[in-house]
Amino acid sequence: MTQEEILELSKKVSKNTLMETLDIEFTEAGDDYLVARMPVTSKVHQPDGVLHGGASVALAESVGSLASYVFLNTEELFVRGIEISANHLRSISEGFVYAKASFIHKGRTTQLWEIKITDEENNLISLVKLTTIALPKNK
Repeated sequence: MTQEEILELSKKVSKNTLMETLDIEFTEAGDDYLVARMPVTSKVHQPDGVLHGGASVALAESVGSLASYVFLNTEELFVRGIEISANHLRSISEGFVYAKASFIHKGRTTQLWEIKITDEENNLISLVKLTTIALPKNK
């Protein structure tokens, strides 16, 4: 798939989902990575006015799961997240955060992703690991 095809697919699969609710937009795709961004507004704040860790994790799982979907044979397989862990390192109250999902391990059954969430100045906001599983579709 080309970058344009991946980004077009991301718009299609985001309709009427949490990704649309959180205004997550996929912005870049390479041979083994995918990038999305999310605006940091009051919609994704915790009560004290900074980005909610749960919104960061939702962004990370969205970009990592779609990356698995794009980079695996999903005509024969379906992909699900099975484990996620996040370290939140810095707070942010406005602007955009960017999540870049890169493979750590690309197995036939399980995939391990590193997702770095950064701000507009490339400061690391959160570091996330996501494990996905690819299982055969019932025919």
